[in-house]
Amino acid sequence: MAVGVPIWFSLLVLTAVASSLAQISAEETESKEFVLTLDNSNFSDTVSKHKFIVVEFYAPWCGHCKKLAPEYEKAASILSSHDPPIVLAKVDANEEANKELANQHEVRGYPTVKILRNEGKVIQEYKGPRDADGIVDYLKKQSGPASAEIKSAEDASSLIEDKKIVIVGVFPKFSGEEFENYIAFAEKLRSDYEFGHTLNAKHLPRGESSVSGPLVRLFKPFDELFVDSQDFNVEALEKFVQESSVPLVTVFNNDPSNHPFVVKFFNTPDAKAMLFMNFSSEAADSFKSKYREVAEKYRGTGISFLLGDVEASQNAFEYFGLQDSQAPLVIIQTNDGKKYLNANLESDHIAPWMQDFKEGKVRPFIKSEVIPAENNEPVKVVVADSLEDMVLNSKKNVLLEFYAPWCGHCKKLAPILDEVAVHYEKEADVVIAKFDATANDITNDSFNVQGFPTVYFRSASGKISSYEGGRTKEDIIDFIEKNRDKAAHQESESPKDEL
Repeated sequence: MAVGVPIWFSLLVLTAVASSLAQISAEETESKEFVLTLDNSNFSDTVSKHKFIVVEFYAPWCGHCKKLAPEYEKAASILSSHDPPIVLAKVDANEEANKELANQHEVRGYPTVKILRNEGKVIQEYKGPRDADGIVDYLKKQSGPASAEIKSAEDASSLIEDKKIVIVGVFPKFSGEEFENYIAFAEKLRSDYEFGHTLNAKHLPRGESSVSGPLVRLFKPFDELFVDSQDFNVEALEKFVQESSVPLVTVFNNDPSNHPFVVKFFNTPDAKAMLFMNFSSEAADSFKSKYREVAEKYRGTGISFLLGDVEASQNAFEYFGLQDSQAPLVIIQTNDGKKYLNANLESDHIAPWMQDFKEGKVRPFIKSEVIPAENNEPVKVVVADSLEDMVLNSKKNVLLEFYAPWCGHCKKLAPILDEVAVHYEKEADVVIAKFDATANDITNDSFNVQGFPTVYFRSASGKISSYEGGRTKEDIIDFIEKNRDKAAHQESESPKDEL
């Protein structure tokens, strides 16, 4: 006699099977990598098959790359379901075989993320967020049209936000040379700004809107809130945006919405005037007003202006070698790297000091540590204020290391230089020295320091040469012996004249 299987048992078995299948499916999804792995052998072929692909150049040892990796993979998983799918890829730029590929794409640090369009013919920097949701939102916009059509006030309000720059073209029709130039311009700068276009300026916020175009209106969260241009030459539009997208006075504080404008300020080719002060002080309003008047006066003369809160500007103070006690202060950095400082000033002093600067009456400020009272270690300490006396005018053979305290290679070289210095301890005409290039300005053009450690040798007769040799005691001594001023060496050892 057949025994029937209870219905509840059948349902239990089916549920268990379904659960197992779901778990297997989930595990397969988790194990699947959505980010493509590219290298020099498949890069060109893969890119040529996509109108839009995103590539991260990374190094396995890079901490920022490790932090980005799970967010990048999660974004790739989400974007794989986009219509059409958006492909994310990665290249290990640390691999020797991929270094030429990284050089071609101007990879200067890690991670570097590039957006490649039209089968790789157009390459743009990725300038979006580093979290998965932010990556997804940014790339969805980047993969669509460069400029969004604005058909209503609602469209305009969703595009034009209070804390960012947005560019909108107003046209009588979406055709013709002006419109085509505008779209080409938007395509070129789409990774930096958001663009829109409309047939009806009445949809737009902020100010008179009866214009019919064609014109380009740039909305901004500072100064006059919007500016217009009717020059549709692409280069002219780029210049218009470059000039209009930097505030008359850039504010540097703890508000994240100001940070993009601070970055723009430091990227401008202008000389940079920076007023640092306590924003909560009683005199703050007077300083802000006087400083803005000066900025208005020198607008368009090759100087950009920044107003920084001391609390938010500690990195800048460290870079320039400044102290909180010197604020309020104005510091100007020119394109040739020179700096000019006016510390502990009153608000009424800003305008006349700026006038003196423009007339060339202000002496450059040099960042320097204090000259050591005692300098008895084998490797001598050189600072900016002693560079002339100890190196350039010393009439000695000087091996000078430019270093950074945090540099691992510098730390490794330090005991070797100590050994070299001990070797020459009894020879007065040879000096081994070090210069902290993070705490002192390098005021002589003969020393080109782009990384650490950088080592130069100056012979007693004034010949300066860079040291590119090995990092052993023997290598360095051999170099000094071949390059030291022989006359000075012989003179120090020559016998006295006999009577």
